[in-house]
Amino acid sequence: MDIRTHGLNNPTTVAEYLFTRLHQVGIRSVHGLPSDFNLVALDYLPKNMVAYAADSYAQTKGIGALLTTFGVGELSAINGVAGAYSEHIPVVHMVGCPSTISQRNGMLLHHTLGNGDFNAFANMSSQISCYVAKLNKPAEIADQIDHALHECWICSRPIYIMLPTDVVEKMVEGQRLKTPIDLSEPPSDPEREDYVVDVVLKYPHAAKNPVILVDACAVRHQVLNEVNELVEKTKLPVFVTPMGKGADLVLSIGALKSDFNTTGFSYRTSQLNTIDFHSTHCTVHYSEYPGFTMRGVLRKVADRVDRFKLSPMPMAKVQNELTRNCDSSSTIIQACFWTRISEYVKEGDIVVTETGTPSFGIWETKFPTGVTNVTQILWGSIGWSVGAAQGAALGAHDAGKDRRTILLVVDGSFQLTVQEVSTMVRMAWLEDYVVGCSSSTLFLRPNVTRADTFAVSLSTTTGFTIERCIHGMTAEYNDIARWKYTDIPAVFGGTDKQVKRIVIKTKEELEVLFRDKFFNDAEGLQFVELWMPKDDAPRALKLTAEIAARNNTKLE
Repeated sequence: MDIRTHGLNNPTTVAEYLFTRLHQVGIRSVHGLPSDFNLVALDYLPKNMVAYAADSYAQTKGIGALLTTFGVGELSAINGVAGAYSEHIPVVHMVGCPSTISQRNGMLLHHTLGNGDFNAFANMSSQISCYVAKLNKPAEIADQIDHALHECWICSRPIYIMLPTDVVEKMVEGQRLKTPIDLSEPPSDPEREDYVVDVVLKYPHAAKNPVILVDACAVRHQVLNEVNELVEKTKLPVFVTPMGKGADLVLSIGALKSDFNTTGFSYRTSQLNTIDFHSTHCTVHYSEYPGFTMRGVLRKVADRVDRFKLSPMPMAKVQNELTRNCDSSSTIIQACFWTRISEYVKEGDIVVTETGTPSFGIWETKFPTGVTNVTQILWGSIGWSVGAAQGAALGAHDAGKDRRTILLVVDGSFQLTVQEVSTMVRMAWLEDYVVGCSSSTLFLRPNVTRADTFAVSLSTTTGFTIERCIHGMTAEYNDIARWKYTDIPAVFGGTDKQVKRIVIKTKEELEVLFRDKFFNDAEGLQFVELWMPKDDAPRALKLTAEIAARNNTKLE
């Protein structure tokens, strides 16, 4: 008899406890790769239910999970996890690691640095995690797991869970699983919160042209209901990019004022005219009030604002300027494509935009109601979007929603993570995933050298448009080899029945495609190779590069 587990009312293994908790917080799929230090843990996954994919899965499902092996596996994933930290994405990163005995004895094991230090990688991940849990002592493990998941959800950032091989099947108290983890935000002091709300309300009531600016963290910290309530009650003009330059008061919600998110820091709003709502504090002009959540303050502001004291300016109706943006040539230019996409995207779609030209071009696209744009504007890891599209589609499936997933990626980025097409093809074979993961359209945009001579361009070296705009328009280091892109799905095992492969070289061909019923229904993986000039770029990218050059701000 093991006296350490004798007193447990309902013994359950650590793996069962961990994966059950993941299921309870909404996770239905775990990304990762099998390896010797996590194989036993993987055995428990079917009983209960890759970093870029886990990130976007969390953006569409609410929270994501990733299981890697010690050292080589976790370090391969660390870039993706760092991106999730930067972008405020809740991802549970579980790492199968050597046994507690091996760690205690400092054994010379594979996947280690050979110096007996088994905490080196956990220490690295501690810089990009809001909580690190080392599951070494069974008596503490249940508490560690529950607290880690709570922090992941509340902070909306990754956590790191270190799972030794000899701990996976240790017993913990399973009785606790009958009580869900409390994922509610810690309550603010009502008196202090009321004071901040009173301070905030003085300014919109006195302003002559107030606007609301909604940014990424409003989505990441799940306060859209509160934002919508505020918008509906006040009827103030709303922007999702820094366009309120003429406003005398900006109510900024969840702002991430990075270079790419502000068009090269081109916003001209003074902090004296700004009220910032953040997940942990509120800033009114230059006064910061810490210890508050956006949710509580926004809810009270919406409840107490007097709309009759507001002076909202009329909001111009957003029009899709397709005709103005398209010239008479047959060449597909950036300005025309991104406005034409507005008429293709439909309600409920998930649009994944790659770091680079797509993340800037999408600014020109007018979305219908309920469209989710999954992007990585702050971290900006090239190649992120391919795995992200797979994760986003899987997240929609696991949420029980039939949504199209549209990936917009450029050839340079695509070449870095092309292997994720294999995962998309494989998942299309699985009946359970047909709805979520095979209803996808992948727009691949090679940068051709001469758009008026397509036949010649097939053998042309192409490359990174965003880097060319930043520096080196004709430099060879921005060039890449031209692949036979439409052959790629077949290389990864995709049949003609599973994957529809299309090459579009002219505006006329693009228009025919967008009007095709079967293409719009997106039954299966659709792989579209779209030809555009390599020296063309979205206006937002050109403007960002120009402003950075004038301000001597080097974009990296």
